[in-house]
Amino acid sequence: MEPDLFTAAAEERQEKDPTGSPLAVRMRPRTLDEVVGQQHLLKPGSPLRRLVGESAKGPAGPPSVILWGPPGTGKTTLAYVVSKATDARFVELSAITAGVKEVRAVIDGARRAAGGYGKETVLFLDEIHRFSKAQQDSLLPAVENRWVTLIAATTENPFFSVISPLLSRSLLLTLEPLTDDDLRGLLRRAVTDERGLKGTVTLPEDTEAHLLRIAGGDARRALTALEAAAGAALDKGETEIALATLEETVDRAAVKYDRDGDQHYDVASALIKSIRGSDVDAALHYLARMIEAGEDPRFIARRLMISASEDIGLADPGALPIAVAAAQAVAMIGFPEAALTLSHATIALALAPKSNAATTAIGAALADVRKGLAGPVPAHLRDGHYKGAAKLGHAQGYVYPHDLPEGIAGQQYAPDAIKDREYYEPTRHGAEARYADAVEWTRKHLGRKRD
Repeated sequence: MEPDLFTAAAEERQEKDPTGSPLAVRMRPRTLDEVVGQQHLLKPGSPLRRLVGESAKGPAGPPSVILWGPPGTGKTTLAYVVSKATDARFVELSAITAGVKEVRAVIDGARRAAGGYGKETVLFLDEIHRFSKAQQDSLLPAVENRWVTLIAATTENPFFSVISPLLSRSLLLTLEPLTDDDLRGLLRRAVTDERGLKGTVTLPEDTEAHLLRIAGGDARRALTALEAAAGAALDKGETEIALATLEETVDRAAVKYDRDGDQHYDVASALIKSIRGSDVDAALHYLARMIEAGEDPRFIARRLMISASEDIGLADPGALPIAVAAAQAVAMIGFPEAALTLSHATIALALAPKSNAATTAIGAALADVRKGLAGPVPAHLRDGHYKGAAKLGHAQGYVYPHDLPEGIAGQQYAPDAIKDREYYEPTRHGAEARYADAVEWTRKHLGRKRD
């Protein structure tokens, strides 16, 4: 017997007793219009619309597609909807359990169905990235000749996990993580829908917010947690899913953290002050709170870059490159792996020697400029490249430092108004000690005097 995505027996049992199936299965969309999120793939005329529409029978038949996206974004759901809506034969294979033999059996069955009674076949292949090159090769003739219309699903980058000939014969459709608004609508519908919890429980706002954090854009995870928490509440005789009940059920405490309120700024401030204070353990605690609460990793990375210059500076010149590299990595990989990168940077910054000399230096320079202490650029430093500059005295008398044995020229660089100002006051912490020696030597050779 050919494998089916949902056998007739299973469907009949689910119809008779829907509560016997997980909530995530019961709440699966029945049509493309019920699908949550992925609206960029469901516009009129899109490949998925054509798979279930009348145009699938026209001269320009629907192409094979590869669905690429994170877990819980709807890859299997979309295949299920197609299976319910199309009048084609619908066959499912999983790359975890199937091999070349099973693929060939499906293809042979598809050719018989097409030749015998004009029935087209849609093949849903889950986890295609688990197929070897040889196994994927076995699909090529069927896709090439459209003996089957392939819907393949993968969580891995198909440019690395799917062979090029198969990619070139298919359309690649990228599924995006579901937004909080997508999941919020799904959870509320699951609470009230007859296929779901039928209004037997209510979902308070704080519990709903924690469910969204737990889900991380994964609809299946959100519905699984909701079902478990609802069951626990009903067992207690409660009709409201309290936050404490959800925490007990999923063994994951809700972090008291409002991304749009005071907690957002308080915890971020505590993270930076812990780094400044060199308390690596406290810094990691606040970092963990921000991660667990669903803070934008790019926000955290930006704060670390600021800290690298504000609190460390030249005491450890490698701190800023580490923070910048962390920000770039975070932008590329996202959570959950970004937590490792943020931890790496936080530890490095917390344990680095500290100096705010760069911070106070620019602050003092800005203060003088704002007070009007600017004045004209000394004539010998002005641009002398244009015609007539020499007549104005520009660049006349300038000493080129590279012509001198020590590479430094004792001439005035600052405007008269601030010629004796010393903004940078280096510490002797870490690597900044060598900058302290350098600035002392250069000021002496420049003939600078303190006020």
